[in-house]
Amino acid sequence: MDIWIVVSVIASLFLVIGAAEPLAARLRVPFSVILAVLGILIGVAATFFLRTELTDALNPVSEAILGLPIRSNVFIYVFLPTLLFQATLGMNLRRMIDDTVPIIVLAVLAVVVATVSVGYALYWVSALPLAVCLLVGAIVSTTDPSAVVSIFRSIAAPQRLTRIIEGESLLNDAAAIALFGLFMGFVMLGVPDPSLSRALAQFPLLIAGGVAVGWFAARIAVWMMMVVARFPLAQLSISVALPYLAYIGAEQIVGASGVIAVVAAGLTLQVVAPGRLPPQAWINMRDIWDLLAHWAGALIFILAALLIPRLLEEVRLADLGLIGVVVVAAMASRAAILFGLLPMLSMLRLSPTVERPYRAAILWGGLRGAVTLALALAVTESFRVPAEAKRIVGILATGYTLFTLVVQGTTLRWVISRLGLDRLSPLDHALSQQVVAVALQTVREDVARMTEHQGLGRDIVRSEAIRFGERLEEAVRTAEENTGIPDRDRITLGLIALAGAEREITLERIRERTISARMAEQLVANADRLIEGARSGGRSGYRRAARRVLSYGAGFRMALLLHNRLRISAPLGRMTADRFELLLSQRLILRELDGFTDGRIRRIHGRRVVRLLSELLARRTEAVDTALDGLRLQYPGYADELERRFIRRTALRLEEREYATLRDDGLIGAEVYSALSLDLAKRRAGAERRPRLDLALHRTEMIRQLPLFDDLDDATLAKLGKRLRTVYVDADQTIVERSDLARSVFFIASGAVELESVGKVWRLGRGDMFGQLAMLMPRQRSAQVRSITPSTLLELNERAFRKLLLRSKALRAAVQNSARKRGIDLGDVLTDESLRG
Repeated sequence: MDIWIVVSVIASLFLVIGAAEPLAARLRVPFSVILAVLGILIGVAATFFLRTELTDALNPVSEAILGLPIRSNVFIYVFLPTLLFQATLGMNLRRMIDDTVPIIVLAVLAVVVATVSVGYALYWVSALPLAVCLLVGAIVSTTDPSAVVSIFRSIAAPQRLTRIIEGESLLNDAAAIALFGLFMGFVMLGVPDPSLSRALAQFPLLIAGGVAVGWFAARIAVWMMMVVARFPLAQLSISVALPYLAYIGAEQIVGASGVIAVVAAGLTLQVVAPGRLPPQAWINMRDIWDLLAHWAGALIFILAALLIPRLLEEVRLADLGLIGVVVVAAMASRAAILFGLLPMLSMLRLSPTVERPYRAAILWGGLRGAVTLALALAVTESFRVPAEAKRIVGILATGYTLFTLVVQGTTLRWVISRLGLDRLSPLDHALSQQVVAVALQTVREDVARMTEHQGLGRDIVRSEAIRFGERLEEAVRTAEENTGIPDRDRITLGLIALAGAEREITLERIRERTISARMAEQLVANADRLIEGARSGGRSGYRRAARRVLSYGAGFRMALLLHNRLRISAPLGRMTADRFELLLSQRLILRELDGFTDGRIRRIHGRRVVRLLSELLARRTEAVDTALDGLRLQYPGYADELERRFIRRTALRLEEREYATLRDDGLIGAEVYSALSLDLAKRRAGAERRPRLDLALHRTEMIRQLPLFDDLDDATLAKLGKRLRTVYVDADQTIVERSDLARSVFFIASGAVELESVGKVWRLGRGDMFGQLAMLMPRQRSAQVRSITPSTLLELNERAFRKLLLRSKALRAAVQNSARKRGIDLGDVLTDESLRG
């Protein structure tokens, strides 16, 4: 076969890909369905022209199409790693972590349930061995989310719902392929009735091995990218090699799941690379992988569809009944997960609430695609699988895939329309009318200013003004007829707009490089949390999301534990520095939001809503300042270094813009601009490096600033600093329970707490202490202490506290004063004899 014919066929496939996307949009059919249909038509046409006696002119082309090296290992080793790797790079890992439980449960459990349901349904109605039936179940259990996700995005479905579907599909490929490998082994070894528990017992080992290989490969790849940091094309080349080497290493060397290895490598790269690579290099990498995945996804559908005529050559009438059994069993298992397990997870608050119409759309949108066909092809190619097993696996997998593509795929948009998911809610419709009215008023003012200085004909301007005025009057009248939007909903919509503006400002500052790439993903994820919190819970949901942004989290507590107990300081140092930078960036963004609420939000929702939004924004700003003050107190000077770094980066951005303006104006040539840009890049590399945080806790400097210890000398302060233990608490965290034994006293270095005792409430702030009265008077253990804001506390044990009272008159006076406020008589508790005793 001539090489030019093969090249022509491959190039023609890319033309088909280019034509398929606009065709799918015109026919309102999912892109993957159009690709599959075109692939089937190409395969049928090639077979027809090769066998017909009408003409021999197209025989070379038909032979080239049918002779393409379409093997299962091509799909699994060439296309699958590309699709998986790009999907992980495009995911928001920090937001996925919020939904870890539903994603993992739905992915793993859904695959197992589908495999078992389809396998045993076939086993009960046919004479096939159980191993073959379970193999078919594993093959058809993987789903392709592209169709339902694309439609959900087009109708502005909740982002969290789309993210769960994408995450589930990504992991269920791994689960399905792992189960496929296990049952394929049973079939080839001739084990008719395998032990399901034995097969599932190997599953965790496959996953753990894949995670280890993927993480290790990604860390090596990032190190290599940092070595060649000056060569962006070299970095892209390393990224292209990463998923394939991770997949092969896991499958062929370790014997683990290659799919999990690719997913782990992509997620590791997404976490590590933005903080270590130049921002433009990371953007270029995402762009190139988007293109590669688009080509791979389209080719895998077309090439897999070419196989369908071949796989269905030996279909029999009885096989159609078995295909029906597979369809019913797979749909039933999917429905059990969506309408049984998912609501249960929502009741347990482990998953977002998914409304019934969305669950129905997900059920009908569970299309099967190229991965299912590739796994079926792998069975038909194996010489160790019995001939009848190969025939039935190929027919059942192909028949079920055709059903999902032709029946479900072509009717999915109609089903979504019948479910009412493509229409605006009454609230959103009323809001859209008001938005149109406000926007048209602004446009009219802008157009009027523009036409004044353009020298346009007065008659034309007047006629267009009349036409535009009529449209504006209609919009205003419609908006006035839809004024029934409750204030509560207006506040929710205003909060969504406010969080959206925060996200846009964040992205703009990232593009300008005033915010580092290390913080980019987290800040965008925080803005997304605010948007979804406002959507799902209104004002309370927004507040919860805002508190979570400032919370320390389990990772920070684990790092603190490692530092305090094992003296492993690297994780705490890194996370504390990240928190410093995050708070500074957050404060910068919040201050830019001050003027946003008084603009378009006021024109759409009114002054009362703006006042409430401004109050929420002010409280967030105060909370950020409080948290930042606590870190400043503990690590004096480090925040100053970060602010200097911010100013330098801003200056570099302005300098870069000035050079570009001079070049565009023709005042400097390309050679001069290149030289200036090279020098700028060197200085930017230095400005991008974050200053090192000295993790030695400056407790002496910190306690020196507390009025309680004004009368202590330097030596006593130094000893006290060694005995104090730093404690971090989140907002609304209980610090002391009423039933706790009084063994420690807490000094508030930053933040605020609320102390409740005998029905009364006291609020304590920086410089105050609590726990001292319960310690000195054991009968007074009636107080409960809860943090109001994220706080930094200094904990001192009882023995050290009593010694400190002997040395400090100011501390004794503070203890006496706190007892007097609570109406407690200390008696002779503070005498020297009592304290020594």
